[in-house]
Amino acid sequence: MSIKTLGDITRVHRASIPDQIALYNSSDDRTWTYEALDKESCQCANALAELGIQSQDRVAYLDKNAPEYFTFLFGISKLGAVSVAVNWRLAAPEMEYILNHSEAKMLLIGEEFLGHLSTMNLDLKKHGPDNIVVLGDPGDTGYQTYEQWIASKSEADPDVPVSPEETCYQLYTSGTTGLPKGVETTHDNLVSMMSNGLAPLNFNPDAINLVCMPLFHISGSGWGVIGLFSGCKSVLLRDVDLQQILSVIPEHGVTHTIFVPAVLQFLLAQPNINDVDFSSLESVTYGASPITEEVLVNSMNTFKAQFYQVYGLTETTGGVTMLHPDEHDPGGPRADFLRSCGRVVEGSELRIVNRENGEDMADGEVGEIWVRGPQVMKGYWRNDVATAESIDAEGWFKSGDAGYLREGFLFIHDRVKDMIISGGENIYPAEIENVLMSHAAISDAAVIGVPDDRWGETVKAVITPAATEDGEALTEEAVFSYCRKNLASYKCPTSVDWMETIPRNPSGKILKTELRKPYWAGRERNVS
Repeated sequence: MSIKTLGDITRVHRASIPDQIALYNSSDDRTWTYEALDKESCQCANALAELGIQSQDRVAYLDKNAPEYFTFLFGISKLGAVSVAVNWRLAAPEMEYILNHSEAKMLLIGEEFLGHLSTMNLDLKKHGPDNIVVLGDPGDTGYQTYEQWIASKSEADPDVPVSPEETCYQLYTSGTTGLPKGVETTHDNLVSMMSNGLAPLNFNPDAINLVCMPLFHISGSGWGVIGLFSGCKSVLLRDVDLQQILSVIPEHGVTHTIFVPAVLQFLLAQPNINDVDFSSLESVTYGASPITEEVLVNSMNTFKAQFYQVYGLTETTGGVTMLHPDEHDPGGPRADFLRSCGRVVEGSELRIVNRENGEDMADGEVGEIWVRGPQVMKGYWRNDVATAESIDAEGWFKSGDAGYLREGFLFIHDRVKDMIISGGENIYPAEIENVLMSHAAISDAAVIGVPDDRWGETVKAVITPAATEDGEALTEEAVFSYCRKNLASYKCPTSVDWMETIPRNPSGKILKTELRKPYWAGRERNVS
């Protein structure tokens, strides 16, 4: 039996390697074999079925990295339903929007987020308390614990027919409209990514896979699924804990891992980094945001593993280009290719397009990066307009990123859209601008990304104050405080500029390029 859907992963490995360790949870030393993982996912599936969850219903998860995410995920998949992992770093109103927009019918939530839950007006609460299940102690909320929820459920596979073309993941990515969009990822998308696109990473049943990036990111949950797809053991960390990362690599003999550049940078700064035995490491994959050559070369010298860079988006099910280890050549004749994201992966196609006329750009000329292939999303949930704007009639996905090709290698130049990437997190100015403009003392606002040595980029607010009745001037701290109440902390501005008139073009669009220019002057490219 071959793996065609997410639910097949544990099903197939239960039959072929039942006693192989599938998952180790570093927080409490629990382990699951592939047989145990499949049995528990079947219990989840049957518990969901008792709640009335059917094919293509949305089912949500809100917690930091927990092993139950995977038993839950595979249980959801066995019913043909759709997993919605919510970013736990969001503010409660942002979480509420995603849970309601996704039309989630059930929620598995960690105990530390019950305070957020109590403030949310959720549609799924109308289904009753049984549709909310808690990982940990529910207190006096009246909700069931996860253990209570699955305790008496059958370990038999529900054996529901599931089409590989159906949606299985729905991760949310913010948009320039200011509202997050639900990216519909299919079983086919994920299986193609694992079996073709990222096959050069050389996962195998003997690998030990470290999963520490957040599971609400494709770089977290997708990476975890890759390891399980290959039949290897995965070591799960609850969060990005730098010292724990450094301890589990030698302790468990980790062979494969993925980091965003900011994590690599922070690891290199740890005082005991040179005392750690990294000899088990075979490959380090990195991506999600630009990396400086200094951090990359120092990482290569420190970890002494094969390094793979990948470029992709949630909409492309992760990496669609790859810079292979033999293409990392610091100090060599092709050292400048370290700034490249590599070449397009097997099965996918890539173009650099002039947005004005739709024509391909010549080598070295900057245009928008377009991608086509089996990893491109099905579309945006309940948003046909945004889907049509992003995917053309021939199946080309318009990334919103600007770059150029040289000898088939992709180089990122800038962003067509205004997105800011800070520490690997995608931040869209429109979301922050919407919040700022709701403040009575602000008459106009623009948000831009500015260089930051620690995070790559950080958020700057440019504000035109409004006249107030008491004449009291708006302060920078007041802006920060207001944003912290309404936005995830990583989206909040770290600095404020005051401007009498924010520049706009004749159609009213803010001239972000002009605002950004002073901060990026003298830099080779206009992203970090």
